[in-house]
Amino acid sequence: MNVICGLENLPSDPRPSALALGTFDGLHLGHQAVVAALRSAAARVGLHAVAITFDPHPLTVIAPPRLPFLLTTIEERTDLFASFGIDTLLVVRFDAELREVSAARWLEMLSGRLQAREMVVSSNHAFGRGRGGDAEMLQEWAAGRGIGVTVVPPVHNGGAAISSSGIRERLRVGDVRSAAQWLGRWYTVRGSVVAGSGRGRSLGVPTANLHVSPQKMVPCPGVYAAYATVSARTHMAAVNIGVRPTFGAGAQTLEAHLLDTDQDLYGQTVEVAFVSRLRDERRFSDTETLKASIAADLLAVRYCLGAPGTIGTA
Repeated sequence: MNVICGLENLPSDPRPSALALGTFDGLHLGHQAVVAALRSAAARVGLHAVAITFDPHPLTVIAPPRLPFLLTTIEERTDLFASFGIDTLLVVRFDAELREVSAARWLEMLSGRLQAREMVVSSNHAFGRGRGGDAEMLQEWAAGRGIGVTVVPPVHNGGAAISSSGIRERLRVGDVRSAAQWLGRWYTVRGSVVAGSGRGRSLGVPTANLHVSPQKMVPCPGVYAAYATVSARTHMAAVNIGVRPTFGAGAQTLEAHLLDTDQDLYGQTVEVAFVSRLRDERRFSDTETLKASIAADLLAVRYCLGAPGTIGTA
């Protein structure tokens, strides 16, 4: 997959293209339906399949959230798009200037610079200044220009339309299983391993303290059963998100104890895939009680992950 960062870096003579419009944070099952429709439209008439995303996320410019909210960093999103088999990912910088571009002007810019012959959009996608463009407007605009339009309806799960905001709501309460059903994969967080307090090692359970992108959303505090992947190897893991109240509350951390390995992880990148929330984070009266709880947590992780299967059964 080719990655182009910025409209200014588009080739002067692009191949005729099919375009998928969206932000695609999360690349959940609804987004994946749009990508599948893009590939189908491109293959049908021999076009170059191009997906468009934004970095930074438009919300950071329009209405900056108070808390971390990204389901995928741009690096994670790029990796996911590559796995879905498109030809090109165009990463557009969203800033105050682009915010003021009208919906019609935005479409003109894209169609002209990319020789668009087909466009694909979800039925609930809005674009352009003041979110003035939608699927209906796109169809009307394209009809007089010989551009085909595919509108992809929402994908539902449990009677609700899958959305990035809905996934965020589930992560805020630690419902990582339900979030996975909407994503079509476990929710993941990746980060580099940085020096921690060393308390885990003193308790016999060394942990990798992950430095995560400040805009990346992590599930709510608690203890989780997870898979941790480092250097292309995947391990069962117990993950704690919280402030370690037994030792005096501090800044929130994400710590992963990888089972059945004692490798030095400092400086490496670890990707954590959340499978199930085991319990709340809580304060223990003494270290012996804490150690007993940790032992129970590790048994629970093994029980949860002992027979990996499809989402919702592992």
